[in-house]
Amino acid sequence: MTIKGLTARSVLQASAGSATGQAGRGLPGGGHTPGVPQGTGARDEGPSGHEVPISTILGALAMEPTRDKAEANLLNLLIVDDERTIREGCRDVAQGIGYSTYVADNAEHAFRVLDTTSIDVVLLDLRLPGLGGLEVLKEVKRRRPETVVVVMTGYASVQSAVQAMKQGAFDYVTKPFNLEELRLILDRVLGHLQLSSENRILRQQVKSKEGFGSIVGRSPEMEKLYRIISKAAHSSHPVLILGESGTGKELVARSIHYSGPYRDKPFVAVDCGSLVPSLIESELFGYVKGAFTGAAKNKDGLLQAADGGTIFLDEIGELPVDLQSKLLRALQEKEIRPVGGTKAIPVDVRVLAATNRDLEQAVAQGDFRKDLYFRLNVLSLRIPSLRQRKQDIPLLVGHFLERLTRSTGVQRNISDDALKLMLAYEWPGNIRELENCIERACALTSGPTVHVADLPTSIQNWREQTETASGSQAPVRLGILPIAEMEKQAILSAIEMLHGDKLEAARLLGIGKTTLYRKLKEYGALQ
Repeated sequence: MTIKGLTARSVLQASAGSATGQAGRGLPGGGHTPGVPQGTGARDEGPSGHEVPISTILGALAMEPTRDKAEANLLNLLIVDDERTIREGCRDVAQGIGYSTYVADNAEHAFRVLDTTSIDVVLLDLRLPGLGGLEVLKEVKRRRPETVVVVMTGYASVQSAVQAMKQGAFDYVTKPFNLEELRLILDRVLGHLQLSSENRILRQQVKSKEGFGSIVGRSPEMEKLYRIISKAAHSSHPVLILGESGTGKELVARSIHYSGPYRDKPFVAVDCGSLVPSLIESELFGYVKGAFTGAAKNKDGLLQAADGGTIFLDEIGELPVDLQSKLLRALQEKEIRPVGGTKAIPVDVRVLAATNRDLEQAVAQGDFRKDLYFRLNVLSLRIPSLRQRKQDIPLLVGHFLERLTRSTGVQRNISDDALKLMLAYEWPGNIRELENCIERACALTSGPTVHVADLPTSIQNWREQTETASGSQAPVRLGILPIAEMEKQAILSAIEMLHGDKLEAARLLGIGKTTLYRKLKEYGALQ
């Protein structure tokens, strides 16, 4: 069944009437005033098979892949076509999906509807009397940039439709088209609007409350961390920040500094793990002219540069033991002596240190000075890993997408399947790995939406391995074995593994050899 300019309304109703019902239709005989909203007809009672949204499971954003009438009921669709039968046929299909429909027979009517009603979707004929369809498209996108426009063209060539796509149309359909084709396009529009809305909400949530300072997260673990940061920020004591690599230790250190009384003072970050051991001392304490070959003039150390403010010693566990004693003396005496110098220079710095190592174990092994450890560990906090705060992943994804949008000018969304995979993945590299994943996916995707195929190969391989492992273990999980059967399997497996040595099997199983022989006799396995 196809829609043409002269298709009878009864034919259209035969295809779409069963889905839309007869209530709320236009005037008998097809007359309807352009620009007046039409009802959505009869609707199904009760739930219609929604999936449980992610927000219900993880307290994040709802991303429901199932689409039905209930989801389209809040969307308004405007049909602009000068042929009444086309308007009525498209209206029937849209109402069947659940859209609230408005109709217009020319550009002027369409603009009046746009000025008075919040229109989400426009189904636009490119051949209109007066102002042409492409000009109407430009005006619609100028007035309402977020409105989705699907164009209809009766030309044998799709050249005009392609031109419309370049000017911002979401999709096009060529007349004559059948009802199912139109229904599929409107379903895609619904999915697009739903995803755009969810990403817009996500961005608004990120903007409205990122967390503490510039840290993103609302999970209970992060709320607890924020309380500790708030207390640490208003203290002058050293703070030891613990956490796995990639959890954002420097970001926490900056939040402590900029949320407290030191916010207007210097913040100097030092990566102890990246400095060449022979240069660490001169970098931290500075040097005087002639202290060593190449020292042509005096240079202030990083501790002196941070005077009055905060110095952040990242990866403090990598600091050589011989320099640990010098650092301890500088912190205790509040003075430093540059390399090659004879005069002490007073410094007053607040020390924040971070590590992904177990410093207590390092102290026990002699790799870290106990007195320095106690000096740094006046206050301590531990940053949760990303796998411990997975409900923050949607917010983090939205934050990274928003940041990429600002830097590139290209707005991107993430598909439900990709987000679900991210929620399931363990993220051994934590937030740094997630950020890299988003940047890589946005660089590789060919459209506005990031799909599973755009994610790094390591994550896709992890999913395949997990599915394979869960599939092979499914019979074991689903089958409940009686204890007697488990005992039989244990005995027979032990004997097989020991190549028939029954005495050794009995010893390892913790049973007497008489008991073992009796059991084997019961199993009919005694040879």
